[in-house]
Amino acid sequence: MGYLDSFQLVEKTDDGGDTVPVPDPVQSDIFVERVDGMTDDFIKGVDVSSIISLENSGVKFYNEAGKEQDIFTTLADAGVNYVRVRVWNDPYDAKGNGYGGGNSDLAKAIQIGQRATANGMKLLVNFHYSDFWADPAKQQAPKAWTNLSFNDKKTALYNYTKNSLQLLLDAGVDVGMVQVGNETNGGVAGETDWTKMSALFNEGSRAIRAIDPNILVALHFTNPETTGRYASIAKTLDDNNVDYDVFASSYYPFWHGTLENLTDVLSNVAETYGKKVMVAETSYVYTAEDGDGHSNTAPQDSGQVLNYPITVQGQANAVRDVIEAVANVGDAGIGVFYWEPAWIPVGPAEQLEQNKVIWEQYGSGWATSYASEYDPEDAGNWYGGSAVDNQALFDFTGKPLPSLDVFKYVDTGAVTELKVDVVNDVSISGTVGEEVVLPDVVTVVYNDGSEGQVPVTWDEKQLKSAMKAGVGSYAINGTTQDGPAVVAKLVIKLENFVVNPSFESGDRSMWSIDYPGGVEAHTDYQNKAADAKTGDYSLHFYSGIDVDFTVEQTITGLEPGYYNLSMFVQGGDADGSEMYLYGKTGSNTYQADTSVNGWVNWSNPEIKEVLVLDGTITIGAAIKADAGAWGTLDDFALTYVRDYKVSEDKKADIAKERQNERALYKKK
Repeated sequence: MGYLDSFQLVEKTDDGGDTVPVPDPVQSDIFVERVDGMTDDFIKGVDVSSIISLENSGVKFYNEAGKEQDIFTTLADAGVNYVRVRVWNDPYDAKGNGYGGGNSDLAKAIQIGQRATANGMKLLVNFHYSDFWADPAKQQAPKAWTNLSFNDKKTALYNYTKNSLQLLLDAGVDVGMVQVGNETNGGVAGETDWTKMSALFNEGSRAIRAIDPNILVALHFTNPETTGRYASIAKTLDDNNVDYDVFASSYYPFWHGTLENLTDVLSNVAETYGKKVMVAETSYVYTAEDGDGHSNTAPQDSGQVLNYPITVQGQANAVRDVIEAVANVGDAGIGVFYWEPAWIPVGPAEQLEQNKVIWEQYGSGWATSYASEYDPEDAGNWYGGSAVDNQALFDFTGKPLPSLDVFKYVDTGAVTELKVDVVNDVSISGTVGEEVVLPDVVTVVYNDGSEGQVPVTWDEKQLKSAMKAGVGSYAINGTTQDGPAVVAKLVIKLENFVVNPSFESGDRSMWSIDYPGGVEAHTDYQNKAADAKTGDYSLHFYSGIDVDFTVEQTITGLEPGYYNLSMFVQGGDADGSEMYLYGKTGSNTYQADTSVNGWVNWSNPEIKEVLVLDGTITIGAAIKADAGAWGTLDDFALTYVRDYKVSEDKKADIAKERQNERALYKKK
């Protein structure tokens, strides 16, 4: 069913029992399906914390007609009703050089708040209680708080929150919500103990209540995809009597699991503890291009799930669906904020050196070199520009994309002319020496979400050249009948003699998994592309006690010769680990040690030139580690390398052994 088919003119019932006609979808440049269930004051917000630094860097923004216009006016016209702004205590070094990331101090927050208020939008103030980025991996206390006792730190946090909020209100800013900490999964202001964290949360809340009890108090967490995380956090907050109104989540579609899970975990918090819930950060890519010469966080080759086309329409669909996921919570689901939709390039990618000067001067990149004194491991190594310019809701020149209007179109729906939005590239593998046949048609996705197939013509010269070259990865260009280009990603490999090497086939009887006596099973064939090296499946392991198992397969009928054996493994928390790849053939055992060092940091152990004489080898992996270890194995490979030269007498002996084996097998 296409997107147009989903529109039906029906009547809804309002809270008073009266029927309310559903509005007709408006004509637009994109399709947007109307979202039901949103409250009248549902938050449609954006975080534009870097905007002052960008404007100081010479970046300009325009309206849909191409006329330069205050971005806050453009946002309001697009249906945005709330602005979120981060506040760092002191994002400067002793000489006044900014750390970057917008140099997001209170003064800039006041400017942003005033412009938002002037355009009819409320402000969410996001106190990080840090001098630079705070997230699950980093919750560093401000420089001025480093040597404070915990009691003095509580006092400092209370005073800072209260005084900052008062200055915002005195400046005429319409503050509707204050966030006490940013992505505080396991820390805030340098504290990682939940009793102390809870006490700091309460100091922030107490300061906000003292200024204006009508301002909502939000706490912010992330990784909703992790089973039990939000339920555990919410319970801990309740056990510690933390005073707050809104449980806020980050949700980036390429990292944070399904929308159904997001709705479920937020609903659980709302229903169990009577809290409002929202998404404080989300975004999606509209192009794979890099606009400023600084690499982007998405798309990446591994570890990300991109369920929408990388197009403006795909971006609009992603935002719309997050809004629906929060609305599906019910009245407790109060809104969604898009993160940094205006963080576009300060200059084109080919002017990287000039861009670097601007980022350093105005702090309009994610970090400057000056931040290395405060954040040496991250900013000190990777400082530079915007990592999200391809996730903005403005193009690289500052003109709004049609996807910006999703904030108003979720109320009415929107329709446009049907056209191809994206042509799906083709991934195909072949074996050296065999003919590769590319498909006659390719799948296209239309801008209404429907799919179809169109004929394709491939570059035969490129294909023949790849087949002649042999082992390697190749891109074969193609054109469709309607004109859009398509690429066939061709990988030519040596023949892999492992059966079901990456566990994609449902028949996995060729694999044997064994555990030592007394050890319970702790592996499964997991359907999760983000944890697989290729495809969707991998062999997943985790145990809260000890990890200890082997997985192996016996391969027969091989020609005598030398073979290479390899696999991939990734994971973490594997203290006391003993992991290795092995091959057993005849009386010989070959082994290659390996280890894990983080999510999707794939290790690739390999054993070269395993001599197989009798046609049979047992290949496998042994994985052993202390409690809490986790990871996945994928893509086993056994490939032929070269002949083994044997005497005629030896060949006769081998042939006789095989004949005896076949005779014995038939008797069985």
